[in-house]
Amino acid sequence: MKILVQKFGGTSVSSEEKREKAAMRVIEAVKNGYSVVVVVSAMGREKDPYATDTLINMAKSVYKDISKRDLDLIMNCGEIISSVLFAATLSSKGYKATALTGGQAGIITDDNFGNAEVINVDPSRILDILKDGVIPVVAGFQGITQKGELTTLGRGGSDTTAALLGVALKAEAVEIYTDVDGIMTADPRIVSAAHVIDRISYNEVFQFAEQGAKVVHPRAVEIAMRGNIPLIIKNTMSDGGGTIITNYSDAYASIYEINKLVTGIANMNNRVQIVIEDKGNVEDIFAKIGEEGISIDLINIFPDKQVFTISDSDFEKLRNLFERLGVKYSYRSNCAKVSIIGNRIRGVPGVMARVIKALSSRGIEIYQTADSHNTISCLVSQDKVEDAIRVLHEEFGL
Repeated sequence: MKILVQKFGGTSVSSEEKREKAAMRVIEAVKNGYSVVVVVSAMGREKDPYATDTLINMAKSVYKDISKRDLDLIMNCGEIISSVLFAATLSSKGYKATALTGGQAGIITDDNFGNAEVINVDPSRILDILKDGVIPVVAGFQGITQKGELTTLGRGGSDTTAALLGVALKAEAVEIYTDVDGIMTADPRIVSAAHVIDRISYNEVFQFAEQGAKVVHPRAVEIAMRGNIPLIIKNTMSDGGGTIITNYSDAYASIYEINKLVTGIANMNNRVQIVIEDKGNVEDIFAKIGEEGISIDLINIFPDKQVFTISDSDFEKLRNLFERLGVKYSYRSNCAKVSIIGNRIRGVPGVMARVIKALSSRGIEIYQTADSHNTISCLVSQDKVEDAIRVLHEEFGL
């Protein structure tokens, strides 16, 4: 049995027209000889009637301190509604389909309501359904505890559901259908020449997510990577090949891919650069920042100062903390981080020099840099970030 998991996001099932289009993707795969397992998100986005955020706001409008356990109950409703409607859509076209909750699909979790961890996935019921020639349509984002409590898997949970089922069922691939054509070399709203990346490694996708580009949830990528199941990002409304995420090697890469140093460019806006001018207990200061739930990035430690960035949404929290601790610091607001990403950066001399030269040629001042095996990041002024992305896209031939 050749099994294919197809996951459709909220925008892909938000209207009858889009559900019809999504259903044709399933039918096409069935005609190509696959046994298809469908995973669906809640329909639409915030303010749409059955979107998850709409359901949350509905409950909290009555009582803002509603328990996490009860909140999970109402959040389960969006995906369940979506799964029933999608199964009905397939049935109306002559293809037997049945809707399943996450628990009915065999996803067993702990009782950490709102962000449950998966303990086990039992695919036996889905396999029985497939053997009967029926298409299971699974409500994503949810599971069930061993005591029968309904749970949710946190943000991006439907991607996680699809990856979990793909691994448990030993699927040929997991297709993630969304409203974009795939992972792009850069934001197409900024770079008109940006294009879909045909093939990308799991590790590069992690870096894209970490540096601000969010197309597929990193937890789903991690699960797929552990199971060595390819993830394919596609657009429900177009016929493009999308982006294949896998552990590919040069043996399977095109000449273009082998010669390509940089895979793509990501950016993270609304950053604030912090410079601590205090020689006190640095470990204690960073521990306190962590306790406040403030995420830091681009960390450079020197004997006389410490430099890092945070989101501007966390700045007031940091300011209050430093006032309580008496920490001496300065800051630079209205910054953005731009990062080049590529597995082949590792060990290649002169890449940072090319980045600096390219940005300097356009008069873009670099406030801070950081690099890893497959990324080089530069902090620049927020009003220069689009220019920075364009010039780097051009510099590395993307």
